[in-house]
Amino acid sequence: MSSPFNNGPWWVAPSKSGIGRTVTLKTSLLISIIVGIIAGTIGASSSGSLFGHSVSLVRSTSAIERPAGSVAEIAQRVLPSVVSIDAKSKDGEATGSGFVIDSSGYILTNNHVIAASVASGGNIAVQLNDGTSFPAKVIGRDSSYDLAVLKISGAKLKALQFGDSDKVAVGDSVIAIGSPLGLSGTVTLGIISAKDRAVTAGESSAENSFINALQTDAAINPGNSGGPLVDATGAVIGVNSAIASLSASLGSQSGSIGLGFAIPINQARKTANQLIKSGKATYPVMGISVDMNYSGDGALIAKSAKAIMPGGPAAKAGLKSGDIITAIDDRSITSPEELIVVVRSHNVGDEVVVAYKRGSATGSVKLTLTASK
Repeated sequence: MSSPFNNGPWWVAPSKSGIGRTVTLKTSLLISIIVGIIAGTIGASSSGSLFGHSVSLVRSTSAIERPAGSVAEIAQRVLPSVVSIDAKSKDGEATGSGFVIDSSGYILTNNHVIAASVASGGNIAVQLNDGTSFPAKVIGRDSSYDLAVLKISGAKLKALQFGDSDKVAVGDSVIAIGSPLGLSGTVTLGIISAKDRAVTAGESSAENSFINALQTDAAINPGNSGGPLVDATGAVIGVNSAIASLSASLGSQSGSIGLGFAIPINQARKTANQLIKSGKATYPVMGISVDMNYSGDGALIAKSAKAIMPGGPAAKAGLKSGDIITAIDDRSITSPEELIVVVRSHNVGDEVVVAYKRGSATGSVKLTLTASK
């Protein structure tokens, strides 16, 4: 997603095997002869004769209808508000996507698209769908949610409409728009394959993000990062952020395999508002440290003296080092990453019910999430 595309061609040459090989030499010659005859007769059609008969060639004037709500109509309406992002750094160049969230010039994208450029003091440029390019200023970014807000000046922009990602249902039709492999204005169609996927993404341990993601089979490839995932009305319901790929032992396939993930727009909107207001974003916490190496079911509160933050929500609720958290509200917790994702999907100030195991005993407590420091 943020990788430079200078490692050879992105296309794959057609295989010499397959349907093409079922065409025999005799058939090929016959096809060539027929094509030659047709080409010759059409070329002479100005004389009004085809195989000795009078003909009249008619051009079709029927128009293709693109009613409101069709993929073509939505694409035409959304594309002008989707941008390509070029972020230069000392190590090279990264490309990604973004979209206009405010007509005054604010653009939302993924943090990982611009992180290397920001770290090295590089330049970031935003290219609109019409090809015009503008220098961009970083308003704020947050690696925890993998989101960043840029701003450009001097362009006439139209912001996209936000949908409600909480109301999205599995099976809903969606459209992903962006610049995969640098090919701006690319549109792909799919459905919501799943909700509430606990996805951990990032290019380093210091830049890890934890996403309570929407999963889609719409084709998402490197360069789509930061682009919008829109619903059947053209409203944004997610920010395309990550893809799953097969390991080398499973065939070395890269790019889209029908497993793409997007940050729900309800979360992205909250973070974007915070970044615009203060340049920083906060997220809710329980006030605990979890053991990221724990491999059993649930999330283990680290067995250390500093695992429970003094005066924090967990401490007030009576949770202890060594407790294993098994559920938040009605959602089961199966791993440390899932606990982090579920907590961060809430708002600061939300009250949650935490189910836990302590030795052979089980229990539950209520606590109120506070803002990260």
